[in-house]
Amino acid sequence: MEYLTVIVLGFLIGLIAAIPIGPVNLLVVRRTLAYDPLHGFMTGVGAVLADAVYASITGFGFTAIARMISGHSTTLQIVGGLMLFFFGAKMFFAPSNLRLEEGVQAGESKTLPLLRAMASTFALAVTNPATLFAFTAMFAGVAGIVGQEATYHGAIFLVAGVLAGSTFWWFALTSITGLFHKKIDERIMRLINKVSGVIVTLFGVGVFLHLILRGS
Repeated sequence: MEYLTVIVLGFLIGLIAAIPIGPVNLLVVRRTLAYDPLHGFMTGVGAVLADAVYASITGFGFTAIARMISGHSTTLQIVGGLMLFFFGAKMFFAPSNLRLEEGVQAGESKTLPLLRAMASTFALAVTNPATLFAFTAMFAGVAGIVGQEATYHGAIFLVAGVLAGSTFWWFALTSITGLFHKKIDERIMRLINKVSGVIVTLFGVGVFLHLILRGS
């Protein structure tokens, strides 16, 4: 029964980590509309894998790795900020006729490779060390609720719950967004590209402002 509680709590943590609107959510929604729900879901899977990395580091007590990530948090944030600028510009200048009837996209390959869709969001999400701190805090809360010492099996169930919760969110988001996939015309797609590009770029600006204010 305790393990069931751990899985449920892990599921909720996965949802909490995935739901907040951010650059990954925007990438998932845009790729779902521009390509199809599968491409959007695989984009979300990249974030799931990043969550798996940080959840495993926290859940299995890899303190040496956690300290290394904390020690290089500034470098990781700089890389993440630059990636946000890249994705923001790519979204903003993306052709509005990206999705065509025959799946041929102007200026790009015939289809966005699924592995590339996944890898791009994994790289973006894994360069955000704040995720590690968030999992550390939430996992500590789970320990307080369950009221038992950390065990190897407990960590497995907790991480599995996190992955299930995060995966569920991306599946639900792409399934719902996919309902509008065929209803998006060129004008709306152009607006989505511009708005998404600006917002993602602003996230990048926020990263560098945070670094500047922290260093001053």
